[in-house]
Amino acid sequence: MMDKKKSLLLLTAVAAGTTLYNILKPVRSTVPVVQGFKKEKYLGDWYEIARIDFYWEKNLKNVMATYSLDDEGSIKVLNQGYDMVKEKYKQSIGKAKFIRNEDEGALKVSFFGPFYSGYNVVMIDEDYDYALVFGENLDYMWILSRSKQIPDEIKERYLNYARQCGYKVDRLVWTEQD
Repeated sequence: MMDKKKSLLLLTAVAAGTTLYNILKPVRSTVPVVQGFKKEKYLGDWYEIARIDFYWEKNLKNVMATYSLDDEGSIKVLNQGYDMVKEKYKQSIGKAKFIRNEDEGALKVSFFGPFYSGYNVVMIDEDYDYALVFGENLDYMWILSRSKQIPDEIKERYLNYARQCGYKVDRLVWTEQD
């Protein structure tokens, strides 16, 4: 009987915590996102060129993200990279959903159950070879490419835009891709 009470109490606490989290930390973006976004063109493999470092990606090189459609119509996200300190590969699987419409680059991404973070495609070239992605705040930013390098003019355009939006681009970690 006591185990049932503990389980019920734990479930209630998790539900309350999830609700509170979603109220206090909603996924929102005030940065203009790509309009006319084409989900099918975005799917596939992306190399990480640069990032503002955070816990999961600390010490990673050869970072890639693969986006594919799952059976429910959501976007499956596979992030992976090589941890240079632990000397092993790590990966994380999540899902992405559009916040409003599929033709806007405003998504929310979850790697941990009901907890979502903003994922905003703010710049992309017409061939979908290079992308600039902002998180829900100034602590998250990625420059992505379909190849392991990015042309200097694209890099400078993305860096200038990020600066204009308030990002401290000197905090970027330039991902080693070998």
